[in-house]
Amino acid sequence: MSEMGYVDAEERERKPSRRRRPARGSNRNLLIIGGAAVVVLIVVVVIAMVTMGGGDDKKGQAAAAARVTPKVYVNTPANSLVNKLNERSKDKRPLNKSEVFGDDAKSVSHGNYHFTLVGSQLSDCASVTWGQELQNDLRKYGCTQVARGAYVSQDKKYLGQFVAMNLEQLQGAEQVVRDLDPNSKAGFVSPLAAQGAENFGSGFSAAYSQSFGHYVVISWVERAGGAQPQTMNELLDASIAIERADDFVWERLVLAGG
Repeated sequence: MSEMGYVDAEERERKPSRRRRPARGSNRNLLIIGGAAVVVLIVVVVIAMVTMGGGDDKKGQAAAAARVTPKVYVNTPANSLVNKLNERSKDKRPLNKSEVFGDDAKSVSHGNYHFTLVGSQLSDCASVTWGQELQNDLRKYGCTQVARGAYVSQDKKYLGQFVAMNLEQLQGAEQVVRDLDPNSKAGFVSPLAAQGAENFGSGFSAAYSQSFGHYVVISWVERAGGAQPQTMNELLDASIAIERADDFVWERLVLAGG
């Protein structure tokens, strides 16, 4: 566990996707299985972070919406099951919006968390990210596309953002995952504003990231309104639902002969 209360990546080694792997909840539940002591420590750190992270400068709604970061950020080592996607040269076709946010991604669920896609966008990398260091690395490592989808839970209690970044190779994807850690102060990706999710990220949120070959995938969630959750398990389970939009990666792996 890092200084900010993030769980070490080794504790969260994920398993393959729905079509190629067993139940997806088991990977992140390693955060919970670690025992009551770990959960208590996370809650204590979360409370401290919320207390310290209160009101920075208020430069207007637009700037605040564009430059927000999660209060909790967890990254996991690159998924070795998709090694055939480590180089974009073997996966040349650009992403398209209907591929990433097709029928399977319009409604995503995990346990009691059910989300509906309310907006999606495929953009260049510079226009939807901020932070000089992050943007320098995105250029250096050949980022060509960022796909973003905004989700609202059916009960309107949770919001989610799914992000996929298309880089040239695994090395660059791993560097971007490190850059996205708020501790690095390198920058972050701006959430997609959509109906019902206009102010995403302005309160307490958690983001979970991982490299899948030359792609970076982020599942970013919060309670509607940004309130602090009673336990991190809430956002953990919600994030697993949002992560189900990563099926395009596994389809790409099949096409690459994986």
